[in-house]
Amino acid sequence: MKRPITLTSGQFGDLSFEELCKRLSEIGYEGVEVACHAHVDVNKIVSDDNYLEWFKSILNKYDLKIWALGAHLIGQCVGDNWDSRLNGFAPVSLKDKPEEIRLWAIEEMKVVAKAARRLDVDIVTGFLGSPIWAYWYSFPQTPEKMIEEGFSKIKELWTPIFDVFDEYNVKLAFEVHPSEIAFDYYTSKRLLEVFDFRPTLGFNFDPSHLVWQGINPNIFIRDFADRIYHVHMKDVKITLDGRSGILGSHIEFGDTLRGWNFVSLGHGDVDFDGIIRELNQIGYMGPLSVEWEDSGMERIFGITEAYEFTKRINFMPSDFSFDSALKGKEDGQ
Repeated sequence: MKRPITLTSGQFGDLSFEELCKRLSEIGYEGVEVACHAHVDVNKIVSDDNYLEWFKSILNKYDLKIWALGAHLIGQCVGDNWDSRLNGFAPVSLKDKPEEIRLWAIEEMKVVAKAARRLDVDIVTGFLGSPIWAYWYSFPQTPEKMIEEGFSKIKELWTPIFDVFDEYNVKLAFEVHPSEIAFDYYTSKRLLEVFDFRPTLGFNFDPSHLVWQGINPNIFIRDFADRIYHVHMKDVKITLDGRSGILGSHIEFGDTLRGWNFVSLGHGDVDFDGIIRELNQIGYMGPLSVEWEDSGMERIFGITEAYEFTKRINFMPSDFSFDSALKGKEDGQ
């Protein structure tokens, strides 16, 4: 059985849940990674049986399943140092109230775990936020103590949340990403160590955020094999031309002046063949969730093309060694 192909719903928040499901079903998708900020009210999932049944009925109507809930925006509010941008991730009533936003996010993440279990979902994808992202360049010079305190703060904030995740037998698949406490290979390793390799915490593997940093996604899969809980299919194209740089120059995504842009699958520099081979090697059979973020392409065309690309590349490992016949002859068989 092949890995199911799903779509991350967050980039389609302007569509109703039913309209999105209808389109995905028509294209051929088998499921949807439902973004909590866009297409599901987790509090109603937990408290309102009628809403829960309505939600499930839409999925059944279009023969779709959920393998993961996405809680990226909520999670960001847990660990970040507040600035006005976080107002857009929290209820309007909490605008410009940093600590209230953080407390809301902590409790909301616990509700997400409960909602996941009611939906029979084992994985929540998301961010953790970071109190030290602004220190990434280390100027003014950053004492190691400040970095340690940042990781310790994340452990302090997220441990009570993970306790609830464990209670409901749900795992958090953290997406390694710029602006997060873990944004590359070594910070990811450090994050696992800080949490004492707690099984609750693994990765939502997304190669697009690694490639433009110069990190090999295949090695990431190999080295963190037991922590790959979910996979995003997302491509990135690097176009460094002597003027542009990898830091983006404060130029909006989609502008061709940028040194790199997210692009539809197959249009960039991610080695998906190598990624699928590594996923086969570690025995990953979870969903391949298309996260479509290409500002230069019409999106319905894009997600249709991305589905076809993922379907073609979604090959299983061989159960036959190509040289087994030769081995038999050498053995005199």
